[in-house]
Amino acid sequence: MRYHEKKTPKKPLRVDFVISVDRCMMSNHHGKEFIGFMATGPAIGVPEKVWRWIACPAMKVDEHGRPWQAPYGLRKIEAALQDAGFNAHIIDPDYVAYYVTHGAKALLIGHHDYFAFGPPSNEWWMVSGHEPINRKSFIDFISMPEIWKAKKEYGLRVVVGGPAVWQWEVWREALERWPVDTLVDGEAEKIIVKLAEKIVNGEELPRKVVVPPQESPKIEEIPLIKAPSVNGLVEIMRGCPRGCKFCSVTLRPLRFMPLERIEAEIRLNLENGTCGFIYHSEDVLLYGADVVKPREEPLIKLHKLAAKYLEKYEAGFAWSHASLAAVKYAEEHGRIVSKIAELVLDGDVRKILGVEVGIETGSVRLAKKIMPAKAAPYPAEKWPDIVEDAFRIMADNNIVPAATFILGLPGETEQDVYETIEVIERLRPYPSLIVPMFFVPMGMLKDLEGFRREYLRDYHIDAMKVAADHTIKWARYIISRGYLDKPQYAPLRAALKLFLWYAEKKIRKAYEYYRNLFSVPHRQAAAVAEMHA
Repeated sequence: MRYHEKKTPKKPLRVDFVISVDRCMMSNHHGKEFIGFMATGPAIGVPEKVWRWIACPAMKVDEHGRPWQAPYGLRKIEAALQDAGFNAHIIDPDYVAYYVTHGAKALLIGHHDYFAFGPPSNEWWMVSGHEPINRKSFIDFISMPEIWKAKKEYGLRVVVGGPAVWQWEVWREALERWPVDTLVDGEAEKIIVKLAEKIVNGEELPRKVVVPPQESPKIEEIPLIKAPSVNGLVEIMRGCPRGCKFCSVTLRPLRFMPLERIEAEIRLNLENGTCGFIYHSEDVLLYGADVVKPREEPLIKLHKLAAKYLEKYEAGFAWSHASLAAVKYAEEHGRIVSKIAELVLDGDVRKILGVEVGIETGSVRLAKKIMPAKAAPYPAEKWPDIVEDAFRIMADNNIVPAATFILGLPGETEQDVYETIEVIERLRPYPSLIVPMFFVPMGMLKDLEGFRREYLRDYHIDAMKVAADHTIKWARYIISRGYLDKPQYAPLRAALKLFLWYAEKKIRKAYEYYRNLFSVPHRQAAAVAEMHA
């Protein structure tokens, strides 16, 4: 099945550096960021074309084939190259075939999950036995014959980077099937300019470039984006001080973006028609913090800035990520969460504020071992209570989290998983989505083995079932009350309700199947392997 068309722009540009990615990333997901996560799974209950329309529809493009919005990381690369004087543009994937065969010197690609080896894609793939849409979409993109014709006949260079660049080396066949020139691992704003100079001068490129944390760009070396990002994403800080061992972001230095830079990107997005904006960091509530202790003054200034533009443009607003300990601390020390909600929510255009959070585990033992600072400034022993307290605070302030937890963490026992289930059950009263993920070796644990399908046990199935029941219940509520309640979303709302109805039936049957399977312990591994063969 083809995922990308091959179109000719009405008014072609001269583009030396084509920056692009597949459709699952080059979409604004109907202006609803959370819907994009559906692309990490296989089509369920509806034809694949319908699933793709729900999760990652195409956006409008200009007469040159440039998309209206583009992933924020690609916008930074585009800006860095343009500031350095290079002829670089983000091109919609449907127009890439034209540009790489009409004079482009290089194709630059960035992605969060190239081959669906990352969470939560690998979980849906493992449990369902079907390839996720995002994997199919990227493989269709990178397999365009025009790319490899241009590389062979015209000397096109292909450079790949982004948070998921590690997947090219994990799947050794990838570099044989698609022999890209260079892998870029790390923050790329500075190094991409040096690579572009080599490309223009016809020099040999390194096979891999690693940007260590100490060489990450300083704030003044990070360019401002020059065109809208997907759903108005605006970076407010980089890095995270918590040091969770399963996360690669903690390896990066902490930097806070000045308000004037944040405002410039908010204004650029809204003036160019985005329907809202998202404050992006690994933990929004640590903006201007005293290490892991949120501070009221910088957070209120940050959100007063947001409120000014939200009112002027009647725009939507969300956070990308926040930590549960920061939610609890901020509210207990000055009602900061409540004050922010009063600034940015109006009960009409903005009824709820969405955010991603990490539960990770309900086991105190694992929390102390794998993420000892996740609970800070509170003790790790209090982690289950911190989780519930933060969910209660968010519910009281119309903040709806999409939460994740991890199954198969190194050293995990059955007791650890059931303690996680207990925590999830404590969260039943609070509007939220809770998604299980299987352990993927990243960060300080990158040399360990990831979770494999033969490791699946009955207690993992129990945890997934509890999370699915919670999510389906609250997803129905969220869809109709604040997230997709506007008339223009009626078709999408109907499609998602149909999907939830179908998913609930399938999950019930799958749960019964797995529980029966695991009732005979000595047949577990063989039966699971046979089912997924």
